[in-house]
Amino acid sequence: MGSAKNSRDVPKTDFYRLTVARFMEGSVQVARPETPANQIAEMMLEGFGAVPIVDATQQLIGIVSEHDLLTSLEQDQKWGEISAKDIMTPNPYSVRPDTDLATLVHVLRVSNLIRVPVIVADDKLVGIVARRDILRAYLNYGVESP
Repeated sequence: MGSAKNSRDVPKTDFYRLTVARFMEGSVQVARPETPANQIAEMMLEGFGAVPIVDATQQLIGIVSEHDLLTSLEQDQKWGEISAKDIMTPNPYSVRPDTDLATLVHVLRVSNLIRVPVIVADDKLVGIVARRDILRAYLNYGVESP
């Protein structure tokens, strides 16, 4: 009788070969370029600390982070009077579903990002992955000895 391999038995080197697709969040709140900044802030309170900005075809064109909103406050902008296109970071860092975790860790660390959008062909948004997802995965995979 064979035994199933326990996920806690995955060697460290195998862990880093796992891909973003395995850990990304596929259900992502998004906004359009014309979405008012105050609405984006409300979305952040309900979900993630960054909201991807997409066009009508779900193509990623930017992202609005908590940092972007704080910058707009510092500039004395009224959130009801500005929209995503006014404060978003265009062409944000992104990764593909087949990006391995070693690469993702590097991207997050050197760019000092908390989360990055996940895109496929034609820059279509399919998810988002965060530092916390990697931490959870690492603990769940029991890379260290039990």
